[in-house]
Amino acid sequence: MEEQNEHRRLGDLILDALELAIEQRDEVVAALLLQALDLAMTRGAGGKGFTERRSMPPAIARALERLEALRRDKQAH
Repeated sequence: MEEQNEHRRLGDLILDALELAIEQRDEVVAALLLQALDLAMTRGAGGKGFTERRSMPPAIARALERLEALRRDKQAH
């Protein structure tokens, strides 16, 4: 199990937790995990003249779509 975790980044683990929070329909925890994911992914980036060149990974885009759907669903009820 250690070998598997060696090659994972913090963002991967946070994304897994975010997906679980969405599955459990826990909007509050999902929002906090989204903030943590953003911090983990952007740490060390930025500074004067920084331009983001990476695209959003499909797994993160899907999680964001699912979180937005959860938020819309909760507002409708």
